[in-house]
Amino acid sequence: MGIAQGFDYTERADGTVIITHRGKPATTLRGRRAREFLDEVDGEPQEVMARWTGNYKHGNERVARLHPRNRGR
Repeated sequence: MGIAQGFDYTERADGTVIITHRGKPATTLRGRRAREFLDEVDGEPQEVMARWTGNYKHGNERVARLHPRNRGR
C-alpha cells in the first residue's frame, strides 16, 4: 500500500486543527480530538492525516483494478 500524499495541517491559536488535502479543507478538529491528533501526528504525518480524514485505502484497490471497466487503464 502506498503512502498518502498531499495532506497538511495547521494548528490555530485557539487549539483548533485544520487538515487540508491538496490545499482544500478536509476536516476540522477541536478540543480533545485536536489534542489526540497532535499527539499522534509525530510519527508518519501523511498516513495519520489520511486516517483522521477518512481518506485512506480500504484494501479493495487491487480488486477494483481487475474489474473489466478498469482494465484499459
